[in-house]
Amino acid sequence: MKFTKMHGAGNDYIYINCFKEKVEDPSSLAVRVSDRHFGIGSDGLVLICPSEKADFKMDMYNADGSQGKMCGNASRCIAKYVYDNGMTQADEITLETLSGVKKIKLKINGDTCVGATVNMGEPILRAEDIPVVSETETVVSQKTSIGGNEYSITCVSMGNPHCVVFTDEVKTLELSKIGPRFENDKMFPERVNTEFVRVKGKNELEMRVWERGSGETLACGTGACAVAVAAVLNGYCERNREIKIDLIGGTLYINWSEDGSVYMTGPAEKICDGEIE
Repeated sequence: MKFTKMHGAGNDYIYINCFKEKVEDPSSLAVRVSDRHFGIGSDGLVLICPSEKADFKMDMYNADGSQGKMCGNASRCIAKYVYDNGMTQADEITLETLSGVKKIKLKINGDTCVGATVNMGEPILRAEDIPVVSETETVVSQKTSIGGNEYSITCVSMGNPHCVVFTDEVKTLELSKIGPRFENDKMFPERVNTEFVRVKGKNELEMRVWERGSGETLACGTGACAVAVAAVLNGYCERNREIKIDLIGGTLYINWSEDGSVYMTGPAEKICDGEIE
C-alpha cells in the first residue's frame, strides 16, 4: 500500500489515496501507522476518497483509532496532494468532511501547492451542540474545576469540540498531565481538545494543544480557529481581522469574518512517499 506523509505546521498525518488503494480497517491501520517507534509515526491517518457531494472526501482517524469529524491542517494537505498529483488543476476545491463540505483556496507556487486557505464554516457556541455540560447556553470565560484545579474556560466547536484556556504559563505547563484531565472530564461527553493560550499582542497569540485521541501535537487547525474565536469573545483580539497564532510546529493565520465563517490560512508540506505491507 502506497502512502504519503505530509504535515501542516507540524501536524503530521499519513495520507492514502483511496482512488487507487483500498483500506479495509482504517481505525486499526491508524493505530499501527501512527506509532512513532513501531510504525511510520504520525498524529493519525487520512484517507483521500471520492465524494458525491464535493470534489473530494476526507476520512480522518486519530492516532488511537477514533474517527475525527474535521481537521484543518489535513484539509490543506489534501489540497496540496490532489493538486501536486494532477487530480485537479483548479485553484479552489471543495472537500467533504463529517462536519460538512469545506471550500479550500489553494496557494500555488509554480506547479506546486504550498499552502491554502480553508473556509472552516461558522463556529458553534451553543453548549449542548459543542457538546459541553453547562447550565448556561454558552461557555465563555466560565470558572470551572477540572482535575482539582480552577480554570477559566471558553468552549467552541469547529466541527470538533474545543476548550480554550488563557494563561501566561503556556511554555511551562505539564500538558501530559493536564491534557488528559480535560479530555476525559465528565463535563465533555464526547471528550475534548484543549488549547492553552498566551496573548502576545492585540492580534497575536501563542498556543499549545492537547488533542483527544492523539495527545499533544505540534499544531491543530480547528484548535487554532477555536482559539481565535475565543480570543474575540474574551476581548483579546478583533473580529474580521487576521489573527496570527504561533504553534510549536509553525504559524497559522485565522480570520473570524463578518460573514460568520472562520478562515484559516497556513502551509502544507510533503515529507515523503513510501509503501507499507
